[in-house]
Amino acid sequence: MATTITPLHDRVIIKRIEDSTEKTAGGLFIPDSAKEKPQEGEVIAAGDGKYKEDGTRQALDVKKGDRVLFGKYSGSEIKLDGEEYLIMREDEILGIISRAGEAAN
Repeated sequence: MATTITPLHDRVIIKRIEDSTEKTAGGLFIPDSAKEKPQEGEVIAAGDGKYKEDGTRQALDVKKGDRVLFGKYSGSEIKLDGEEYLIMREDEILGIISRAGEAAN
């Protein structure tokens, strides 16, 4: 049975994008235990935004499918159906990544 989770307010769920390089420029192989966790991920789900003082919601700047950059120690790690995700507030996201040559949404 698949588990679904919907983040509340200004929280987002991110799946880390693993770097496929297992070798250094000098040709040395890096074991999994020595690798740093990537700081890039894809937004899997986003909340509706937080409430402002006047009672209206402030929409999030990120949306499902965005590739984002976040701090090394940002968010909380969660595990759903054997997959690892991060859940964090939108203000912990450093930026949205767009690569040259990608189709505009």
